[in-house]
Amino acid sequence: MKKRALISVSNKTGITQLAKSLTDLRYEIISTGGTAKILKDNGIKVIGISEITGFPECLDGRVKTLHPNVHAGLLAMRKNPEHIAQLKALNINTIDIVVVNLYPFKNTIMKEGVEFQEAVENIDIGGPTMLRSAAKNYQDVAAIVDPKDYDKVIKELEENGEVSLETKMYLMYKVYQHTACYDTLIASYLRERIGIEYPDEISFAYEKAQDMRYGENPHQTAVFYKEPLPVRGALTQAKQLNGKELSFNNINDANGALELLKEFDRPAVVAVKHANPCGVAEADSVYEAYMKAYEGDPVSIFGGIVAANGEVDKETAEQMVKIFLEIVIAPSFSKEALDILKTKQNLRVLELKDIDRKITNNIHNHKKVLGGLLVQSYDIELIEELKTVTKKSPSPKEIEDMLFAMKVVKHTKSNAIVVAKDKATLGIGAGQTNRIWAAKQAIEHSGEKVRGAVMASDAFFPFNDCVEEAAKAGITAIIQPGGSIRDQDSIDLCNQKNISMIFSAQRHFKH
Repeated sequence: MKKRALISVSNKTGITQLAKSLTDLRYEIISTGGTAKILKDNGIKVIGISEITGFPECLDGRVKTLHPNVHAGLLAMRKNPEHIAQLKALNINTIDIVVVNLYPFKNTIMKEGVEFQEAVENIDIGGPTMLRSAAKNYQDVAAIVDPKDYDKVIKELEENGEVSLETKMYLMYKVYQHTACYDTLIASYLRERIGIEYPDEISFAYEKAQDMRYGENPHQTAVFYKEPLPVRGALTQAKQLNGKELSFNNINDANGALELLKEFDRPAVVAVKHANPCGVAEADSVYEAYMKAYEGDPVSIFGGIVAANGEVDKETAEQMVKIFLEIVIAPSFSKEALDILKTKQNLRVLELKDIDRKITNNIHNHKKVLGGLLVQSYDIELIEELKTVTKKSPSPKEIEDMLFAMKVVKHTKSNAIVVAKDKATLGIGAGQTNRIWAAKQAIEHSGEKVRGAVMASDAFFPFNDCVEEAAKAGITAIIQPGGSIRDQDSIDLCNQKNISMIFSAQRHFKH
């Protein structure tokens, strides 16, 4: 039987050269639609798909390759005498190579204001079917879905006269991985459109963003994947302007900084170290916010990640380069600021235009556990209500500081306590196995500025010991969710110590 390759692609990259190489190797080329036209325009002899099927393309091109003359040629096992006899009886030729990539469904749904029917029309049917048929018969058919594999296939054909079984198995894997991701993207689009939040079955599609040098530790391997559709304001959309390649820990910590930064509308700066905020401030300018965040913990910020929601100017950059920072992220940098930051050769400088874009309700958080996956909505709401539960009411300034502190504690590993004043953190107690340790840690880090500060807790006080520590330190107002069977003990002690307390009715555990 004649050697044949079927080529039908949306992505035309490298396709003309591939077809020429196959023709030189005495393959007949079968093709469809736009691909056939391009090949013919480049002087390549092409057999139209209708010549193979004996049936014209119909239904606006919806049906062209869904035919036994195509799929029998793909699925016939060459070492099965009965298969070959049937092909001869039916006058069907085998197809040895299939080169297909699919209708651009992803690009279609990324278009602004795309209509549902247009998206549906860009769901490929024939392409995945041919690929799956070819891949199932991998020992006899090379199924190529990725232009990066063209050269490898041609090289093996030129050197050995055939594609190796090892390569065919690799191509088989790529086909099923590709069609799985393609179908997952379609299902995700439909799920979101219909409004199904937690389906009975779920799959996720991601694309490789970069290989990592290592994971959390040098002995761990790692890779960074991104969602196939761009998420505005996400780290995957940042443009790196300077510095070394991002590491696993850089990405994890930077993401935490961005999620916290999105809580603020006014100029704000967030410093993060080992996935926890170490200095956070809101002010009238990025410079002022940076200085306040730095002063909140000048020790921990060393080697940390800094994110700002406004342009970094020359004055701010001059302060930043005084210490060692891993990353600086901002929506923009003045030319003078960027020149200053670039004097630190390894400092990663990331520009993220939509850095202040809020996280929406339709985005979910995933946490992998051994043998399973936890999926939840993002912790978007800050408070359910503000209810003063003590005799003393907080001042308007204390309320502002408490809401600021609650934004920070929400993004701090539990158990978490934050002490703040003038919309800047003074001390952060993070990741403790009991709440009193977190409180003591936050108060100790606050230093002399603690008097007159406020305290925020990510969950209720099981005992009144945190109030006791706050009173000793001179803290004047506390915000916590409430809900403990011992709430009254904490309220009573606040009344005795002349501290105002607000219940927010919203817990913010972060594990």
